[in-house]
Amino acid sequence: MGEETTKDSTHYGFTFSGIPARLICMDKYLRRFQKNTKAFSVGIELNRSALPSDSSAIDNDYNYPIISLGARYHFNDFTLHRSPDPSWGQAQEVDYDSKVGNILTLYGSFTRPIYRNRHWMFDYSLGTGIGYCKNKYNNYNNIDNELIGSRFLIYFVGGAHVTYHLTPCWGLSAGVEFYHHSNGALNRPNKGANVVGPVFSLRYDPYYKEVIDKPKNFNPEFQKRLYLNFTVGVGGKTLHEDWQLTQFQTHPDSADYRTSRFHFYTAYSAQADIMYRYARRWASGIGADLFYGSYASRVEQLDKQAGSKLPHSPWSVGFALKHQAFYHQLSVAMSLGYYLYREMGESTKIIEKPYYERIGVHYSIPGLNGLNVGLNVKAHLTKADFTELIISYPITLRRK
Repeated sequence: MGEETTKDSTHYGFTFSGIPARLICMDKYLRRFQKNTKAFSVGIELNRSALPSDSSAIDNDYNYPIISLGARYHFNDFTLHRSPDPSWGQAQEVDYDSKVGNILTLYGSFTRPIYRNRHWMFDYSLGTGIGYCKNKYNNYNNIDNELIGSRFLIYFVGGAHVTYHLTPCWGLSAGVEFYHHSNGALNRPNKGANVVGPVFSLRYDPYYKEVIDKPKNFNPEFQKRLYLNFTVGVGGKTLHEDWQLTQFQTHPDSADYRTSRFHFYTAYSAQADIMYRYARRWASGIGADLFYGSYASRVEQLDKQAGSKLPHSPWSVGFALKHQAFYHQLSVAMSLGYYLYREMGESTKIIEKPYYERIGVHYSIPGLNGLNVGLNVKAHLTKADFTELIISYPITLRRK
């Protein structure tokens, strides 16, 4: 019986989806010149479901999740037009509407079923990937497009769904999803496109009956542990201050007037965290963050030219709450921090907050005692500060 089940089992299915959506405005600044906000996306996903016959404890804990590789094409009808306003400084109105181009996205996602029976499935999903947009910001025919400033983009998506299975293999799904395209402050502009809407899907899940019928009692004991986690990162960014200078304080006859080319600066970070892994899926803790920005002298120069006498330092120190969700060798790391020390001039007082966020996807290399590599984005109130590559290493203090 066991051999027959294994032979007949399949892990793979697929999904076709459509999303009629709307661009949402994240700040008052954009509302002043944002116009059309409609979008429609179509997509296909190749799905791989974990099965009870895999005898995996962490898959059992997640209720046999689904890993997907997907592609979506986003038809964007986003237009922007800046009207004359004294607060725009030297920026001049143009005689056309700027547009955000269509975006092709390739991504991976993780879907966790919350509840299943023979017909109904409720789940949530998280995903990340890369996008390509041909029609980015430029200063000759797309000058008010402050949403998308580079052709290659970082993509995040999250959603919640309900599926009704018409047969053991075929189902119809509906839900709501939020997705985001931006360049992680690697170029300017970088307001990013934040989009939300309902999603409707046709699913082929040939593994569904096996997941429902099999007993879900594979749950070996998990050994909890307390550990230190040390992380170093190197990344980079372009400056919001340079963007402001070329947009509003540069004469239209200048070659730098509303330019799309900006200097790239390096950013470094170090983290020391104490973490408690209290379940196979999760670990939480607290930590100290150290940042070094090579761009501090440039910010100081611009602030002095504007008459500011605020202090500047390339060093910043923060305290943060940390959380990490694990799935086999992959994990998603999240943190919410508060600056204990940060002297970065006018920008910290106007566009930044005293708190910051971090989110990243990490991979634990097999055979290296938990050594992780990954990609993080650090942000202030969802606005990217910099993007970094990281290496982290855990040291176990105690097992329980």
